[in-house]
Amino acid sequence: MTADESELRELRAAVREFLEAKSPEEAVRKLMESEPRFDPAVWSQAADQLRLPGLAIPEEYGGDGFGRVELGVVLEEMGRALFCAPFFATVLLAAQALLASGDKEACARLLPGIAAGRTTATLAVAEDHGSWDPAMVSARAVPDGDAGWTVRGRKCFVIDGTTADLILVVARTVAGPTLFAVERDAAGLAAEPMETLDATRAMARLTLDAVPATLVGAEGAGGRIMAKVLDIASVGLAAEQAGGARRCLETSAEYARARHQFGRPIGSFQAVKHKCADMLVQVELAEAASREAARLADEGSLDFPVAAAVAHACCSRAYMIAAMENIQVHGGIGFTWEHPAHLYFRRAKSSQLLFGGPAVYHERLLDRLGI
Repeated sequence: MTADESELRELRAAVREFLEAKSPEEAVRKLMESEPRFDPAVWSQAADQLRLPGLAIPEEYGGDGFGRVELGVVLEEMGRALFCAPFFATVLLAAQALLASGDKEACARLLPGIAAGRTTATLAVAEDHGSWDPAMVSARAVPDGDAGWTVRGRKCFVIDGTTADLILVVARTVAGPTLFAVERDAAGLAAEPMETLDATRAMARLTLDAVPATLVGAEGAGGRIMAKVLDIASVGLAAEQAGGARRCLETSAEYARARHQFGRPIGSFQAVKHKCADMLVQVELAEAASREAARLADEGSLDFPVAAAVAHACCSRAYMIAAMENIQVHGGIGFTWEHPAHLYFRRAKSSQLLFGGPAVYHERLLDRLGI
């Protein structure tokens, strides 16, 4: 299912109105210091009123069957509002991993709950080294009779790892990296929150001690699954970054018009004009890159993996530049804890590093180009 331009504008307006009401700065700051770091009532409203968790899940699994373009609109608005919710991990990581696995039984069993907003989920790949490369995974899974498995190991930087109802774990078997489903209340599973730069995106460290698990997809298919997931998740992250960068530009321009020095708005000074102009160029480029990658994904284009890597690199750079210049335009107040500029800077930096950092995603781009 594909929405036309007018429907995309209506979707954006509806999501923005919802987030302006439910995710103002004071709500974000409150959730940053709470556990869980999202409001279950707001999450339920997002699912029941806007059907956001099921937006890009196929209709056969209880979703609405929209594509990456529509999902990108939602993520741009969530990035703009720094929305604290299990959306990214549940919809972009876990749901996409299930779909990429090709395991219809697992999809039919797990995706309807995700689409309805009843089940939150996440994907656990990285370990102490922080790499999302399945070849670097050391967690082990062994058969445990009656077609069951047990998993041992540690996972780090697991988004929403302390609250997710379902955890998809990449662990190594004799056949190679493999995807497994683990329930929140499984015996031997322990989760502790991690203190990270960006408190608006909760992360956890998981310890798995002979945890019962269910095989998802084919044994040894973890590398293929993760390649698909990282492409889709990178485009979703790029949309979120573009939304955050756009908000940094907006707040900078608003402040430059309102703040006066020497009897005139600071936006009339050449140095401030240059900063805002540079931000605009970066934001426009980021939006173009992320939206083009989303369009190619929906079309099933062979160019999509390259476009996904380009969007990831472009939007990571754009958000960092916009977040830093936003602080500079605001001057001294922009450096304080009380001002939201630092919240966007922290999100920009953590997003830049989420899937391995610049060296890794530039290498991924070269790999997608066949270089």
